[in-house]
Amino acid sequence: MAPTMLDKQAEKKEKSQWPADIAAEFERESKNPNPCVGSTLLSENERTRVWIIRLAPGERVGFHRHVLDYFWTSVSGGRGRQHVHDGTTIECTYQPGETRHESYGKGEFKVHDLENLGDREMVFMTVEFKDSANKPMPLPAGVRPQSEAA
Repeated sequence: MAPTMLDKQAEKKEKSQWPADIAAEFERESKNPNPCVGSTLLSENERTRVWIIRLAPGERVGFHRHVLDYFWTSVSGGRGRQHVHDGTTIECTYQPGETRHESYGKGEFKVHDLENLGDREMVFMTVEFKDSANKPMPLPAGVRPQSEAA
């Protein structure tokens, strides 16, 4: 079986009150789900969406919602912090090439953010599978690459 985030050992995991700005952003996402699971959508076809996340040191990608089966690969490695919809905050170190697979049943999802805690750029690739238990959420205008938007 492919490893999932449940198999990943967090270096720090706690349930505590989130900073006010993080909590407010999470509340906004719950009312207007964000389907953009990466910084940039690189490619999309009838079966997949391929995303990249590039985070400079201290940079953060905001809350987004995973509803499709997917996998991610850490391209660069690094150290990150996530606030997860169950109220936990986790910190993990990612190795270059590390890959995790996630699956969601009908109606299941995960909402989280990701912040780069390291001192160099942190890069991830994410591939979503559209043929999942949940339908793909529509993407906002302007997200698709120009060559595919037509």
